[in-house]
Amino acid sequence: MDTGAVIAAAELLADLRRSHRVIDDLPAALRPRSLIDAYRVQAALVERILPDGASAVGYKVACTSRIAQEALQIDRPLFGRLLAHRVHGDGARLAAADFDHRVIEAEFAFRIGRDVPRRPDGHTHATVAACIDAVIPAIEIVDYRYETWTVGALQVAADNAIHGAWVRGAEVVDWRGVDLASAGVRVVRNGEQVTAGSGAAVLGDPLEVMRWLADELPRFGLDLRPGDVVTTGVTTDVFEAEAGDAIVAEFDGVGAVRVTFV
Repeated sequence: MDTGAVIAAAELLADLRRSHRVIDDLPAALRPRSLIDAYRVQAALVERILPDGASAVGYKVACTSRIAQEALQIDRPLFGRLLAHRVHGDGARLAAADFDHRVIEAEFAFRIGRDVPRRPDGHTHATVAACIDAVIPAIEIVDYRYETWTVGALQVAADNAIHGAWVRGAEVVDWRGVDLASAGVRVVRNGEQVTAGSGAAVLGDPLEVMRWLADELPRFGLDLRPGDVVTTGVTTDVFEAEAGDAIVAEFDGVGAVRVTFV
């Protein structure tokens, strides 16, 4: 894609977000042809949707399950940016009308404590864990501008990996004794459990997602820095919340996080 097409695609996606319009797909001339194209559009989109004075605060990782990868016909995860103005604390009350979709994803997240160095031989769980200073129970709210999220992996990546908002619980700094892969996760809606899973749902272990991201970002000129937060993908089946729903996600050994749509 030339620069003009990148900018036009980003401006279209930004306008769709502002106007709450939904389309079948990007126009053919504006569709990314590679991951490099998709992340260029994503970067331009982020510039256009960040309010003055706001910043990106980390990353979301999508397509960390086999089902999602098969649906999008891709053999790797995708990343997007977490944006300060779309990050909310535990117990947030969010306007349902601010979203086109409110797909609930219970996710293990991490806060980076020090620079994650580039390693020519690749990271391991141990090397990336050494750079993490906290685990965070989180709910990502997936929102998208397409009729269906399975429109295509490159279009999803371009639309900031269809990120809508992120709700973070209390940080857990004493986390190294928790087996995150086997840790159970439950999601309760209006007092009734609706789905359950575990950390194994995301590439087998949330730390595997972090290892992948630490090696993937440098391919696109990016790195994990101190203070960055990363949410690692959905651990359970998903569902779409409606106005009036009160959601609680519970994570064994890590805690819980809550959000209500009004």
